[in-house]
Amino acid sequence: MLEVRNISANKADYILALKKRNFEAESIFEEILKLDEKRRSTQKQLDEIFAESNKLSKEIGILFKSGEVEKANAMKAKTANLKSDSKALSESMDQVSVDLQNMLYQVPNVPHESVLAGQDESDNEEIFAEGDIPKLSEKALPHWELAKKYDLIDFELGNKITGAGFPVYKGKGAKLQRALIAYFLDKNTEAGYSEVQVPLLVNEASGYGTGQLPDKEGQMYHVGNDDLYLIPTAEVPITNIYRDDLLNEKDLPIQLTGFTPCFRREAGSYGAHVRGLNRLHQFDKVELVNIVKPEDSYQVLDDMVSHVKTLLQELKLPYRILRLCGGDLGFTSALTFDFEVFSTAQDRWLEISSVSNFETFQANRLKIRYKDADKKKHLVHTLNGSSLALPRVLAGILENYQTDDGIRIPEVLVPYTGFEWIK
Repeated sequence: MLEVRNISANKADYILALKKRNFEAESIFEEILKLDEKRRSTQKQLDEIFAESNKLSKEIGILFKSGEVEKANAMKAKTANLKSDSKALSESMDQVSVDLQNMLYQVPNVPHESVLAGQDESDNEEIFAEGDIPKLSEKALPHWELAKKYDLIDFELGNKITGAGFPVYKGKGAKLQRALIAYFLDKNTEAGYSEVQVPLLVNEASGYGTGQLPDKEGQMYHVGNDDLYLIPTAEVPITNIYRDDLLNEKDLPIQLTGFTPCFRREAGSYGAHVRGLNRLHQFDKVELVNIVKPEDSYQVLDDMVSHVKTLLQELKLPYRILRLCGGDLGFTSALTFDFEVFSTAQDRWLEISSVSNFETFQANRLKIRYKDADKKKHLVHTLNGSSLALPRVLAGILENYQTDDGIRIPEVLVPYTGFEWIK
């Protein structure tokens, strides 16, 4: 959520930057600034009333002590009027604050200056590519056929138990999945991240804090009786660990990693492009979260990108990195790099990670601040990234490592799987 003071100070620049997202901000900014002016004016009136009430209360006490009861009672009537006025102003203040908050919730984050204007994913910019795309035999299969051939993943059984998009991993498929989780977590902790295990359900405040609400409630599974949400990513509970906290400067940076299942309704997703593991309602993901000082966040973003590159280099999967254009940028992000792995059997790129800097956008919603050496309070910057989302990584391994003799396991995973081949 943008800060009102920053909107006021940078209004013209913000309007221009948000056009990269195809978001017209001028009218909503005008309304936000009017509401903020009304909020500040109302607060000033309340402060004056409270000051007057305190002054009268002291004078009333003095009058009673000196025996001037009639004057004291007259002043008491005046304080009663002030109390009535303050109640009306407080109610007005509460409504203005709610209206202001709701308006601010409608405004996406301001894109970083490096973000290009664009309509959708077709306008994203490829900034890096690495790895050789293997040449497969004419018998090569897409991963859903390989999963069936080697009894690794049963999509029909998942459909029977729950519904489409909830696969059952079996045998070596389950063990390969577990190996990837362990490998990613080990690499993350070796890089200095602390591992956490977090709840898979969050309350409404947590969803608002990281920006999933009110923007994406249609994509989240809602447990109505308890008013809780199944997490769409570990970013939500991990970042909310520090909601409403005032940190010390020495506590930063905070680097956390965690594995969770993730749940997304993905309403309206149909067709061949979502077959198999391409798009699921439940999937596993290992996440990175960084909470840092503002001046450090873009170096940390670069470090996160380099870290994810290392994972893909060790897995020896062909991949590329895209800088998302304004039209494809997530609501809360200032800058996002997407990683895509090449699916040789499908002849297409599959997204397997997004690494994003939210700057103060989430921190302002979450009220995560830190106190510097001079005792001044500042909002932190938050960042997150997948390292990695498992379904499409697994799809890439099955397809790119297939041979006529079976599926070879990437060398780096063999210590985790205990086997070198799926046959």
